[in-house]
Amino acid sequence: MEQTIFDSDNLPKIKKTLINILLFVSSIVAVVLILTRGNRISVMGTLIVVTFCYSVLYLFLLQFRPEVLKVNRKTFFIMLTILSFLIITRYVLNIQKNNIIYIVPFAVIPVVIRTFYDSRLALFILLITIMLAGFMVPEPYEFILMNFLSGMVAIFTLTNNFRKSRLFFTSLMVILSYWIFYFGMHMIKNSDLGSAVLFDCLLFACNGILVLISFPLIFLFEQKFLLISDATLLLLADPNQPLLRKLANEAPGSYQHSLQVANIAEEAARVIGANMHLVRTGALYHDIGKVAAPGYYIENVVEGGSPHDKLDPKDSAKVIINHVRQGVILAKNYKIPVQVIDFIRTHHGTSVAYFFFKKYVDQNPDEKENTKAFSYPGPKPFSKETAIVMMADAVEASSRSLEKYSEEGISELVERIIYLQEQDGQYSDVPLTYKDISDIKAVFKKRLQNIYHARIALTLKGFEDGLEIP
Repeated sequence: MEQTIFDSDNLPKIKKTLINILLFVSSIVAVVLILTRGNRISVMGTLIVVTFCYSVLYLFLLQFRPEVLKVNRKTFFIMLTILSFLIITRYVLNIQKNNIIYIVPFAVIPVVIRTFYDSRLALFILLITIMLAGFMVPEPYEFILMNFLSGMVAIFTLTNNFRKSRLFFTSLMVILSYWIFYFGMHMIKNSDLGSAVLFDCLLFACNGILVLISFPLIFLFEQKFLLISDATLLLLADPNQPLLRKLANEAPGSYQHSLQVANIAEEAARVIGANMHLVRTGALYHDIGKVAAPGYYIENVVEGGSPHDKLDPKDSAKVIINHVRQGVILAKNYKIPVQVIDFIRTHHGTSVAYFFFKKYVDQNPDEKENTKAFSYPGPKPFSKETAIVMMADAVEASSRSLEKYSEEGISELVERIIYLQEQDGQYSDVPLTYKDISDIKAVFKKRLQNIYHARIALTLKGFEDGLEIP
């Protein structure tokens, strides 16, 4: 996969912070140069205001979107977005035509940012950009209010199912919002409609049409900044994707397991406000490495004994654990985005293949217990999305080991699995609240009960042997 100069995911935290500071300082200097055309005092005043705006932006990211600051290319993407529109604004204003500034499609900002992040960040970036641009335009109050409202309309008309057809509707609504605001302000200032200028309305129409450039821009940014959009995630989740077809054909049991994990994880993501499309796609691909040795996983064994019966527990654990590494290699070969590969890497975290570890301990009681050979390489989940898939994977796999099913048994299963994972520190890097975890468990219980509703159970057995189902 193509890498960029700002692809600094593996850099130490201090270096990432220094690069972020450099990006912010460089952006501040560039913005001041774009905005100022006056004396030294004016330049200093502009520097103070711009620095304050960028400081607020930094604090916002630190408080609400810290994952952006952890990856320098994401920070660079936001800085570039703001700077690009300020440069465009300055260039358009140099044309020296009445109200020509109306043609600049500021609604593109929230559309693009919303596609990769969330509505709150999209609106904040839009607000910062138009406030800075307001220093250059003739009527800043009207300019800021008009573009902020149209940006809000753009976000409200977009849905989680981002498609090209939806963008056409968004474009139309942006045009209408501009026209409504324009005529309202015109009536306030002129007390009639007689002097309304057709040229301005045409500019707004062009503005809305230019919002459509968001679609090609989204795919461009995906390639250059290693971002991922809902449109791409929906495409990757298509069952006809070559890698998913490979999993379905060569490891059908693992494929069905992945489908179940995707279904329950997607619902959990919806409830806590995580990225549903990312969760579903990540869940579909999380076990893709099992195609390297499908017969070693119980869900793919149709009849006969398990091949693990003839292997040493350490060798068995090595085969099972290796599906993570094989999955990463396979995903890279098929050009799967790094955001999806993260689910392959993290869905077991640093947990222990307990089934084989216990088997080894039982066979070698005199040896000192050492879980290193039975531990997954990690890393641990680092986002709500990766944590949800880890939970769903363990819950769904372990539910298959129940001899009988009941509402109480399923509830106990879910509670115990997630409790053990918490105690093992698997979620120490994840920004999940107690309410989030409670809501996730409630979803898992409900969905599993729906899956096994026809079965009656009296007790939960066999779970104490561990979470790992080979």
